[in-house]
Parts: sequence; structure tokens; C-alpha cells
Amino acid sequence: MDRDPTQHSKEHDVSREWRLLLACALGVGFGSVGFNTYAIGAFIDPLRNEFGWSRAQVQGAIAFGVGLGGIASPLIGLLLDRYGARRIALFGLLGVSAGYIIAASTGPTLWNFYLAYAVIAVLGAGSAPVTWSRAIAGRFVQQRGLALALALSGTGMAAILVPQYAVYIVDHSGWRVGFLALSVLPLLALVAAVLFFYPNANEAVRTSRDELDLASGSTLGEAIRSYRFWVLLLSILFMFLAISGIVPNLIPVLTDRGFTPQEAASVQSAYGVSLIVARLAIGWFLDRFWGPGVAAVVLTVPMIACLIFLDDPSYFAAVAASVLVGAAAGAELDLLAYFTARYFGMKSYGRIYGLLYFGVAFGAGFGPVSFAYLADLTGSYTVSFQLAFALFGIGGFGILLLGRYPKIGVS
Repeated sequence: MDRDPTQHSKEHDVSREWRLLLACALGVGFGSVGFNTYAIGAFIDPLRNEFGWSRAQVQGAIAFGVGLGGIASPLIGLLLDRYGARRIALFGLLGVSAGYIIAASTGPTLWNFYLAYAVIAVLGAGSAPVTWSRAIAGRFVQQRGLALALALSGTGMAAILVPQYAVYIVDHSGWRVGFLALSVLPLLALVAAVLFFYPNANEAVRTSRDELDLASGSTLGEAIRSYRFWVLLLSILFMFLAISGIVPNLIPVLTDRGFTPQEAASVQSAYGVSLIVARLAIGWFLDRFWGPGVAAVVLTVPMIACLIFLDDPSYFAAVAASVLVGAAAGAELDLLAYFTARYFGMKSYGRIYGLLYFGVAFGAGFGPVSFAYLADLTGSYTVSFQLAFALFGIGGFGILLLGRYPKIGVS
């Protein structure tokens, strides 16, 4: 049976589903992965000054927590496929808030601080992007790329607001109040989710072809045996090691070079603006052009940013470099969600995405601490940016190996 293009979009046009998209954007931005990377830079020097911890030790909290979250992500994918997204998302947002409350009472033992990030990652795992993207990918077919871009733009919103917010609170009220202020943000997302996040409500009347689209695809075992799974996993891993290495270290990188904390935070906010613009543009291009080709272009432009940061950049050069990194970051989660659905279908989307998300978690966890460790070891961030340059090149060009789209759900 041929699909009537107006039948599906009548209920699932992005303009009609703005409430769901808003809830997803806030959930992505203020969930377990959305904003801790953007906030940590404001706390590094205050924690160093009070407890004598190194930058690598502070950034290690993200690695520890996100590593645990990565282990939990396949389980979250299984629960999503079995129970749906809403209850898991609400519990996850509460877990993130609880973790930041614990962080406010941390010290002097480093493991107290690590415990807080473990709570954020494990109890908050249900608020990771897999939950929100599962709802979007299942709801939209024709405008899936744009809908994913709008929902996942929450990370850009967080990147714009959170550095300025965290720096202001820490400067005026101290780091403990800063963590308490961060604990409020997931609760804002929780309110939106309670009001608007009903991913299975008001389903459109589907044609038999629609049902086939959403029920067809690879099982988890079939996906793992596919070379495309490993290409996508390694590309995502390399890209997130580089992006997550740069972004949370950006404030200390720039303050070491004479920028004020406020100037450094504004450079990081430029990253967030670029992330949102790139995310929306990527969604548009993915709905019209071959995805790996689009991905290869946008994921390699941060190589230029690395060259800028290897020099001694002016404020405007630093902003330009931040924008280039933001363009790649704006594409990454969209590409992962889109390619998971496009290459493996919706049959086991949550489980496949959850396992692929381990690459995101590993990169997001170990990128920051690796950058900081190399800086502590060598006395500068030069080696860190050289490593990021190589990772962007391998991950960006490697994604071309995904090849043409398979025909899923076509009889």
C-alpha cells in the first residue's frame, strides 16, 4: 500500500507537536548528559583552591560518572523498548537533581565528589538523550531529521546558558551554592515533562506501511554483527573524545591565556549558539541528502578550531574556534539518532541506540579527564589539541564507510 504523505504528517507535523519537542529539548539540555559538561569549568579552580585537587582529578568525576552511565545505557535502552519513555525520563531527571544536591555537600574527600557524579549518571541515566530521541524517532517519520534536531537542540540551549549561569553563581555565592543552583535546572525540565511529555499519546492513524516502518529493522544481535554498527560506534567515540575534551576544559584553557572567567564563559556560550544553528541545519540536510556525506563535512571542520587553539588566539579567534566545535557537536547526537533509525530501523531502536550510546558516554567521560591529565603532565594544552585534531579527522572521514542506506520495511 502506498503511503498518503498527508495522512501521517497531519498528526505528526513538527508545528503541531511543539509541546513534545519542548519537553524533549529541556530534558536533553538539563538531563544527565546535557549540561554537566558545560558547567564543570566554572567549578574547577574553586575546587582546586579549596581542596588542592588537580584539574584532572576534578574532570575525573565526569569520567567516573559517565562511565557508569555508559554501562547503564544498554539497560535503559532495553527498558525503553519494554516500558516506554515517560516514567524513565521523569525518574532520571529527579536523579540528576539529587546528584547536584550531593555535590553541594562534597569534600574534603575526592570520592564524595565522585559519588555525586555517579548518582547523576546512574540514577539520572533515564534522562539521557536515548530516552528523548526514542520518543521522537518513533513519533516522526517524514520529518524525523528536523524533529530530532529541534529536540536535541536542548544541548545548545544548555551550552549557551549554563556556563554564564554557573560562573555568575559561583563568583557571587560560592561553588556550593552553584551546585544547588544547578540542581534546580533538571526540575524545570521535570515540570515540562510532566505537562507535555506524552510520547505515545494522540498517535496518528497509521497506514500499513507506517506500521511496517516502525516494526521493521535489525535485532540487537543483527546490528552488532553489521560492520556499520562498529563504524558508527568508533566514529562517535572518537568525535566525543575530542569534543568533550575541548568543551569542559575551555574555560581553564582560556583563563590560562589571560581571558577573564566572564570572557571565557562567553566564548563557551558561542559554542552553544553554533550548536543550535548547526543542529537545525543538519536536520534539514539529513532529510534531503545522503547523511554520511553531510556528516563528514560538519565533523571535520573542528580540525581548523584545533589549529586556532594551538596558537595564542584573540578573543574573536577563540569565538570562531568555539563556533566550529559547536557545529560538530550540534551534529553528533542528531547523527547517532538518525543513523540508528536509518541503518537499523525501529524494531530494536532503544537497545541498539543504548549500546551505541556507550561510545558517547565513554567519550564524554574520558575526553575531559584525558585533556586535563595531558595538560597537568605537559604544562599546557598543546598535546591535547593535537590529539583532538587527529580524532576529528579519523572520526569525521571514517563515517563515510557507512555506505548507502539499506531498505528497511520495504516489501
